[in-house]
Amino acid sequence: MYSYWHVQKEDRVAVVTINRPPANALSQAALTELAALLDELERDGQVKAIVLTGEGRFFIAGADIKEFTQLMSADAEALAKAGQQLFERLETFPKPIIAAINGACLGGGLELAMACHIRLAAPEAKLGLPELNLGIIPGYGGTQRLPRLVGRGKATQMILTSEMIGGEEALRIGLVEAVHPLDQLLDEAKRLAGAIAQKSAVALRLALEAVHAGTVLGKAEGMQREAELFGEAFASEDVKEGVAAFLEKRRPQFADR
Repeated sequence: MYSYWHVQKEDRVAVVTINRPPANALSQAALTELAALLDELERDGQVKAIVLTGEGRFFIAGADIKEFTQLMSADAEALAKAGQQLFERLETFPKPIIAAINGACLGGGLELAMACHIRLAAPEAKLGLPELNLGIIPGYGGTQRLPRLVGRGKATQMILTSEMIGGEEALRIGLVEAVHPLDQLLDEAKRLAGAIAQKSAVALRLALEAVHAGTVLGKAEGMQREAELFGEAFASEDVKEGVAAFLEKRRPQFADR
């Protein structure tokens, strides 16, 4: 069904792998497919968590630069807005998305990874925003998300110098949450996704929304939204099961409603 994305579903986890040789570059066709794939995964009640990774030596090495050759200014602005909208969809997706960064994660690839909820990387991964080498700037949210993750100074340095960093440095500065050997990375990402998938789908959605609210709202508004979502959780069947299981000292069996 998809030319550039392979999906494997197991135990309520969907592993989504981009396969667009030689570097898994994000063409407009690949982005269009990703949008359709997200719609499919959101509707799929059997999928509760997603792992996103790349085939071969690359995670995603950036946008397809060949598509930039004929862009005029207005076209480029429209392209950036479309990419921003898609990656905002990732960031606000109601199911957790874990990026398993197995190799080069550059430009639009890093912008995509930063829009995921959790990032794991191999030590040999290379992460960076090299757009200034082309005389342009990041356009899919990189100038906004990177400072929020690593701080304004480090983000500015990485963007202005087109600096690439490895997985261990990305962990040190807070760009990724964990580093695993390459041959264990995907298994670790699936293990984490599987542990998350044991939770109530309702609670997962509400928690993701609450965390996102805290990044875009002021503290008072974020606290208010958290309280509203906390109240919404108590309207679910799963909260009754979760409380009963705790009191009965057994594992909850969530119905995801």
